[in-house]
Amino acid sequence: MSIPKNLPEEMPRIGNWFTKNIGLLIVKLLGWRIDGEFPPEKKLMVALAPHTSNWDFVVAMPFIMALRLKASWMMKQEAFIFPFKRLFMWLGGIPTNRAAPGGMAKQVASQFRENEKMWVAITPEGTRKRNDNWKNGFLRIAYAADVPILLVAWDFPKKRICLDSLYQPTGNLETDMREIRKRFNHYRGRCPENQSILEE
Repeated sequence: MSIPKNLPEEMPRIGNWFTKNIGLLIVKLLGWRIDGEFPPEKKLMVALAPHTSNWDFVVAMPFIMALRLKASWMMKQEAFIFPFKRLFMWLGGIPTNRAAPGGMAKQVASQFRENEKMWVAITPEGTRKRNDNWKNGFLRIAYAADVPILLVAWDFPKKRICLDSLYQPTGNLETDMREIRKRFNHYRGRCPENQSILEE
């Protein structure tokens, strides 16, 4: 089975039967699958790694369509202008102001409080190139909003997207980052030379 059959009611949803079936068709043609189960959580930070290629999103998007998952994402508020503002918001866009007091963590945490269901997706590496210093913004957001982090990995050699585990941030950025990066060590991206492996 390429995608889980029983999806939690808590998962934020979007789309319809048409977009779902298009996604399922593409997933089947790609030959990929999802391993693991989605947690019954209304609010989640979703951390995706290892991010080593543009192909990561080519693989992820049909799964998002097939699952009818509404995955929220962050973009600078200046991009939310007519006629795109409503579309971006419907798709899960979160307008952010990097100059605002408290930064993005406080802004996105506020969005979590205002929405009944919300899953925010982010790639901690912040780039497709090798990066030994992952960005900790997702940890600060999750801790400020008091939501768990779902660790999701691309595993290209086995053509699977792995729902690895839930992680509840402690507020200690160094400890949290080390533990999370260790959990991603077991997966391989499309371009392993771009992947940063943390020594255990």
